[in-house]
Amino acid sequence: MDRNELQYWVALGRVPQIGRARIGLLEAHFGCMEDAWGASPATLQAAGLTGKALSALLAARDSISPESELEKLDRLGIRALTWNDDGYPPRLKEIYDKPPILYVRGQLKAADEWAVALVGTRRATPYGRQVAEEMAAGLAQNGITVVSGLARGIDTVGHKVALASGGRTLAVLACGLDLVYPRENLTLSREIMERGALLSDYPLGTQPQAEFFPRRNRIMVGLSLGVLVVEGGVKSGALITARQALDENREVFAVPGSIFAPTFGGTNWLIQEGQAKLV
Repeated sequence: MDRNELQYWVALGRVPQIGRARIGLLEAHFGCMEDAWGASPATLQAAGLTGKALSALLAARDSISPESELEKLDRLGIRALTWNDDGYPPRLKEIYDKPPILYVRGQLKAADEWAVALVGTRRATPYGRQVAEEMAAGLAQNGITVVSGLARGIDTVGHKVALASGGRTLAVLACGLDLVYPRENLTLSREIMERGALLSDYPLGTQPQAEFFPRRNRIMVGLSLGVLVVEGGVKSGALITARQALDENREVFAVPGSIFAPTFGGTNWLIQEGQAKLV
């Protein structure tokens, strides 16, 4: 995509109330986002944009400079890939609610098509950590990219061990790529940028919020051939990720644990119900 058109995608991505569905409406009606950005209110209404979404876009045109938004990304070394770009991950394009814009800090490679998402609780047990280490090392040493969410616990173990094993890893964030959450993983995030990439569908400056994490997980699923749940309770984010993977017909694997450990309630349930393959 040429730079001029891209800047309008990025600008629209910053507008509250303009998400995947409305981006799709605008693209279908206008063909190019420069035309959508400059359209009259009546034309935008004809495209299906009404109410708060229409008001938000009209207000944003007075406060957002498309060119400046792209320059901000350039200064931080962040690329914006739209779902029409050749560099957009092919496997991610397959999911139902693929993000219209994917922000990338680092480098995506063709080899990342061979990826597995490794997920689990932030409150990992020693056993869970040991399993995560073994799994991440095995994946990395066999040329499989490890995808995770940079969270404390299992995610952090997966990223670190993948790097230590000479492999690649991708971290999907629930915030803008000018931020790192949790902050304690700042150094790790820089290492990931050197040997993989940080990814997000949230624009710069977006602070992490609880409801963003399940949405973040769908990108992890979309990037991966399958999901490996190392440790997670029955109401954990890891189980949400597993369900999303099943919805997208991706493989799900789970590690069994003690029936007395709440943090393995989810993985044991997945195995018991036949929704995950036993690892």
